[in-house]
Amino acid sequence: MEDKLVTLAILTYAKAQILKNVLENEGIETYIHNVNQIQPVVSSGVRVRIKESDLPHALKITESSAWLSEEVVGEKMPQIEKGSNKVLIPVDFSSYSLKACEFGFNFAKNIDAEVVLLHVYFTPIYATSLPYGDVFNYQLSDEENVRNILQKVHSDLNALSDKVKAKVTSGEFPDIKYTCVLREGIPEEEILRYSKENRPRIIIMGTRGKNQKDIDLIGSVTAEVIERSRVPVLAIPENTPFKEFNAVKRIAFITNFDQRDLIAFDSLINSLKPFCFSVSLIHLADVKDTWNEIKLGGIKEYFQKQYPQLEIHYDVVKNDDFLNSLDEYIKTNHIDIITLTSYKRNIFSRLFNPGIARKMIFHSDTPLLVILWAA
Repeated sequence: MEDKLVTLAILTYAKAQILKNVLENEGIETYIHNVNQIQPVVSSGVRVRIKESDLPHALKITESSAWLSEEVVGEKMPQIEKGSNKVLIPVDFSSYSLKACEFGFNFAKNIDAEVVLLHVYFTPIYATSLPYGDVFNYQLSDEENVRNILQKVHSDLNALSDKVKAKVTSGEFPDIKYTCVLREGIPEEEILRYSKENRPRIIIMGTRGKNQKDIDLIGSVTAEVIERSRVPVLAIPENTPFKEFNAVKRIAFITNFDQRDLIAFDSLINSLKPFCFSVSLIHLADVKDTWNEIKLGGIKEYFQKQYPQLEIHYDVVKNDDFLNSLDEYIKTNHIDIITLTSYKRNIFSRLFNPGIARKMIFHSDTPLLVILWAA
């Protein structure tokens, strides 16, 4: 089947030439159409066209916005940040943290990566800077207290390491390379900082799922990391019935018809190449609208061309009570993992209007994979 051309952008001639050079240096064949052949530089709207199969790769480049920066204009290519071949698993020694370890070790084995177990501990030095009043009774001069905390942290980490070794020996965990890392500070901040410094392929975290109290909605470490992480985050509720990704047969991908969803989908499929599963494309809507279903059908057709071996379904889920509607859809269609793209928002919108991802990790026992794009 012939690979048809699609329009990536409509730009001025000068910017179109810059984008063409950037894309072709990345191995993407690029064409400029509607050029005034007599005076091309005065054309105000030329089309940059590429092969349809190159669209996900091209969108990743243009979404970064680096190609329009002074560096590109000055003929410097944008630097694409490369990550490490690691799976990051933040741990807090709870039962659901161990569940994340089990899933994370099996996942790392399948993608030939190593595991980093990260624990962040909180000491009195941070208490004075936080607005919690008399909640903390620590004194900065209380060195014995700090020593006791450090001893307890090291003891807990050694106990976790012993559990992991025992499970590796028994065959419950695969025998792969792993390291334990300790950091001092606010858990979500240190997890995000470590992720930014080391760029793991994925962060896998445990949650309490449906048993989580509503009051924890704002303060959850997992929710905060999901909202702000620049690498994919997989939240594993402690009641998740399976232990490894090989057991996943069907993934639901929530789309809002944004081109960033296309990039996220491409990233999802490429990062999960070792696994075999089908995908359900879901759109949340207040009412069933034929136009939404037409758009979903078009997206399915495009993805089917890009990934011919992938089984794809689509449906519209009512948004009026979407958590319960989504629960029903998950049960009816035997969904194993929910995937969505989370757009970066400011602190006020996150606190007073929690996003779908934040709501879902407290509502469902279904694992949630979130890919974030900056707004």
